[in-house]
Amino acid sequence: MNAAPRSYLFVPADRPERFAKALGAGADVVIVDLEDAVAPQDKNAARSALQAWLARSEGRVVVRINSVDTPWFADDLRACRSPNVAAVMLPKAERAADLAAIEHDALLPLVETAAGIDAVRDIARAPRVQRLVFGSIDLQLDLGITGDGDELLLFRSQLVLASRLAGLMPPVDGVSTAIDNTAQLEADAQRARRLGFGAKLCIHPKQVDTVNRSFSPSAVDIAWARRVLDAAAAAGGAACAGPVATNSRLMSRSGSETRGKHSNRIRTLPPTAVLAGEPPPTAAVKSR
Repeated sequence: MNAAPRSYLFVPADRPERFAKALGAGADVVIVDLEDAVAPQDKNAARSALQAWLARSEGRVVVRINSVDTPWFADDLRACRSPNVAAVMLPKAERAADLAAIEHDALLPLVETAAGIDAVRDIARAPRVQRLVFGSIDLQLDLGITGDGDELLLFRSQLVLASRLAGLMPPVDGVSTAIDNTAQLEADAQRARRLGFGAKLCIHPKQVDTVNRSFSPSAVDIAWARRVLDAAAAAGGAACAGPVATNSRLMSRSGSETRGKHSNRIRTLPPTAVLAGEPPPTAAVKSR
């Protein structure tokens, strides 16, 4: 897909009968999990099941392998040589050197320890890193933090800043344990979006629709963006030091309906083109 993924859905590697269902759940990306979702005694069988599925399937998935300090790391890497592995997610990413050991064109470092936070800028700048991913629950355990709100604000903001400085897509927020509580999940996703995240991990297909909507432009956003594009066309490309609309939020890189040759570049318009009195879009959206 052309737009940046909004939702990443986990499926356990030892449940290959669920892979097709996960791929049909509407998530932008499916992650087959060899790490936390699989018990130690089942790791080898799960990997073999994944390899068999990759050999016969046309679907492409991300694979979360086991961390570099485990006995399964090397075998997991060999399983990821399939062309149907779109990216490799490395849990407990703490050093750029750990990523260098992975032979794949697209890497998703999962930052979920104190050491990972400390090295997050180096990790973000490592070759072939596609996007940073926030492991909120494991970070809470590592630091003895209780709470997923203001308690983790500092760490979430560090991932957003490191991503921007490295020229990466906005990072992926950690999981929400709210499966049947749609209001809580939406609040979690909207908070992440306000902080500068561009996507969220999902642990159940029920979460996908809410997450996709939370990281997509609303009808108000799209209408506003179209008015900006019309104003830009009417202005004939003239430049101005002032923002498009001082009261409005910026346009999204990930919204497919606002994409176009101008959508990533519109910053300023002449004073006559400013959308005076326009209400701001209903959701915060970002632009480089």
